[in-house]
Amino acid sequence: MNLEKKYRVMVVEDQAMPRQLFEMLVDSSEYYELAVSIDNATTADIYCLNQQIDLVLMDVVTRQGNSGLDAAARIKKKHPKIKIIIVTSMPECSWIDRARAIGVESFWYKNASTESILSVMDRTMAGESVYPDAPLAQPLGLAVSTDFTARELEVLREMTGGYTNPEIAKHLYISVASVKTHIQNMLDKTGFRNRTELAVKARECGVVILDSKK
Repeated sequence: MNLEKKYRVMVVEDQAMPRQLFEMLVDSSEYYELAVSIDNATTADIYCLNQQIDLVLMDVVTRQGNSGLDAAARIKKKHPKIKIIIVTSMPECSWIDRARAIGVESFWYKNASTESILSVMDRTMAGESVYPDAPLAQPLGLAVSTDFTARELEVLREMTGGYTNPEIAKHLYISVASVKTHIQNMLDKTGFRNRTELAVKARECGVVILDSKK
């Protein structure tokens, strides 16, 4: 890139070490400068009103559970020219589809991407949309997250919220018998003894994360 001025970057990351690494990376680059660094996505769109922001590096789950995807949607609605890169270490597969639907330019896995975040930033600012070829594969018992069907993941996501089979059936507009079948299939794949163990382990490793607003 041949720039007369640097792109101004906002970092939204609640974990201290990744946030500091992003800050150092931006500060050391000849193409970028740090505009602001915050740990809570709730105020991200407000900073975009008050400062010149060209690019946002946005974690999905920020302080107090506030959603970076919700913040990205607000920013894109008010400031469609601001480019956003979602960064996460969580394998929750629905986030990729949601980020695309919002209009987020790029999506980067912190711990699993072979491409550096700086390269993704450069490509994004050059007009590319950079997304992983597939969701992050997370081990879960004897299986990995990519072994599950989309419907199984929907059921599993509901399970992590503590919902009963009838409640899950109602939320997903399927029969209770179908819910039971999907749960049994997941138990067979993972080797877990019961639905409680399955739900707890899935929540702990971030295979599915239920929207806190539900």
